[in-house]
This record gives sequence, C-alpha cells and structure tokens, in this order.
Amino acid sequence: MPLIQHVTIEAADPDAAGRFYSAALDVGDRVRVAESAEPTTGFRGFTMSLVVARPADVNAIVDSAVAAGATTLKPAKKSLWGYGGAVSAPDGTVWTAASRSRKDSGPATGAVESVVLQLGVADVAASKQFYADRGFAVTKSYGRKYVEFADPAGPVAFSLYRRANLAKVAGVPAEGTGAHRLKIATDTGAFTDPDGFEWVTAP
Repeated sequence: MPLIQHVTIEAADPDAAGRFYSAALDVGDRVRVAESAEPTTGFRGFTMSLVVARPADVNAIVDSAVAAGATTLKPAKKSLWGYGGAVSAPDGTVWTAASRSRKDSGPATGAVESVVLQLGVADVAASKQFYADRGFAVTKSYGRKYVEFADPAGPVAFSLYRRANLAKVAGVPAEGTGAHRLKIATDTGAFTDPDGFEWVTAP
C-alpha cells in the first residue's frame, strides 16, 4: 500500500510557520513548510489531526499551540467518540488533537500516536474509488460520510470526510476559495485528486 511520507504546508511566511510547528507541535519531519503566495480564503479543505493517548495530552497540545500563536476553534472537551479540540495555526492550517479515551486517567505522556491528514471532499464515494484505484486500502467506510485508509505504520495516516462535515469537526465555516496550500508527498508518483489536492513524489 502507498505511504504518505510527509506533508508540506505552504505559508506566506514560512519562517514564522516553521517556528510555530517547532515550538508547538511534536510532528518532526512529517510536516514541512514551504513558501507560497497563492491566494486562499476561508477553509482550505483539510485538517491535520494529532491522535494521542489521554485527554491530558490533548490539553497539553492545545495549550502549547495557543501559547505559540494559534487560535482556538473548539476548546478541548468530551464528545461521544472521545476527547478533543481544534485550533488554527498562524498560517491558517486547522489542527485537531484527539484521544479516544474520555477519561483522564493520568498526566500527559507527551507522545503523539499518529498524525492524520483529513481531506474534505465533494463526493466521498468517488474519492474513495479514486484512491482505491491507486492502491490505498480502505479499512473503515461509512457510506458517503467518512473513509479511513489502512496505515501500515507510515509517518502520516489518511482519511476522507465530506467537506461540510470536516469543517464542522474543525469548527469553521465550510466556505473557502483558492489554493489548498498543501502538498502530499508519497511513494506512488505525482497526481492531483478530484478536489484539487496535489500529491507529489517523495524525494
């Protein structure tokens, strides 16, 4: 199955964005930053999610991000599926932190279990087929709402939502225009998906 080696977030001020990610989020080289002057407004159609073990880890990530200049979109709290919150990085990228556990069973571990790229798409079924045709294996699928692809211990996991549903999860309006300001580096070769997300060959 194809692997996402890393994602590149494009920012008007890549130095400032790089400082934010170094200071606020433990993502290593799984998230890189490059300069872009392409116009973009509103929701860019994707989120990045950090999956962690405990609610205390969620709180630590959200607090660290806000201290480094992020804006809170959804305060961390319990939900039906676990515990999570959402912030907007200074470059405009939406980040969520989530734990499947609703019970705060101890102090923060400081560990990120997985980094997940979530793409908001116009037609989940069509995009699911598009990626399946390129070798991505589906592990979970809920009709036209959500698709999760197998993660063979790769650096970045990958899922699909309907765009409006993903915006709701992120706590932002679904409207947005212009560039995604995202490049997804993989070992499958370069292509652009039906929603305009650009995949590039990992170096």
